[in-house]
Formats: sequence, C-alpha cells, structure tokens
Amino acid sequence: MILPELIVFDLDFTLWDCGGTWCDCLSPPFRLRGNRIVDRGGRHVRFYSDVVSILDLCDERQIATALASRTEQPEWAKELLRLLEATHRFAFSEIYPSSKLKHFASLSRSTGVAYDRMLFFDDEMRNIHEVSDLGVTSVLVEDGLTRKVFDNGLERFSQKHAYWISVVEPATTR
Repeated sequence: MILPELIVFDLDFTLWDCGGTWCDCLSPPFRLRGNRIVDRGGRHVRFYSDVVSILDLCDERQIATALASRTEQPEWAKELLRLLEATHRFAFSEIYPSSKLKHFASLSRSTGVAYDRMLFFDDEMRNIHEVSDLGVTSVLVEDGLTRKVFDNGLERFSQKHAYWISVVEPATTR
C-alpha cells in the first residue's frame, strides 16, 4: 500500500465531539471531572471512539499528522487538545479562523510535503471540495472519524497513487 506523507485532520465533528457543537461554542473553563473533560455547562468533550487507535496506527507507520481547523477560538481548541493529552500526536497544526486553503498552503510550506502526498479528513463538504481542488486526497467524515472511514481514505490514496505510478512513470522512462 502506498501511504501518504502527511495526514491532516479537522477537529470538530471529525476527531472530536464537543457535546454536539463546535469547540468555539463551548463555555470555558474546561475541567476534568473524573475521567471526562467538560465545559462550564457540563458538555462532554471527547475523541470519537476510534481516534486514538487511528493516531496510534499513524505513529506505528511513521506517518506525520497535522491539524487544520477554522475555529474562532484557537486557544480553546489547543487547551482541549492538551486536556485530551493529544498535543504531541500532531507534528503540525494550523488552528485559526481562515480558509482551509490558507491552512494547507502553510502546511505544505512548513512540511515540504506536496499536496498530492497528503490525505485529509473533514466533516464539511465545502472543505472537501476546496482542498481536493489542490490535489489533496480528501475524505468526508459524516459521523466522526471511524477506522472504516480512515482505512477507506488510505485505500483511496493508495489507489490514486498506484494508478499514477502505473500510467505516468512508464511513459517518462521511455
């Protein structure tokens, strides 16, 4: 299987559930209550159930990971990542209110990874279209990232590149 050089994840409704809303709609301060992270109103913030094992798999396969989130409250998102003990899981992070195009331009510059070597997961179709136009393999996440959606994304990426290798490279070696 051909693997991406960088996997980029959105946060809200992709990696985590913030009590059914976006993280910038929560009410800080955030606290640990038992083993749960909650906001002032008691809304529970948690990764979707397959996310930690997906991040473990990325670590095992030595695939760099990054975040691209358009939140209006980047410091809140960073605090939640810290409370979830996940900050170290992402080598690169673009968390600020802006277009995903700006996020990906910055990621490409800072990582040196070309768009066509990236895989992206997001819950919003407008972001999928926008980023796909750059050449990034982009996968819509409808109900939180699951292992099945992740594996399908890896397979789509691999098939896209296997086709490119079989069609383009033989022609260039003549």
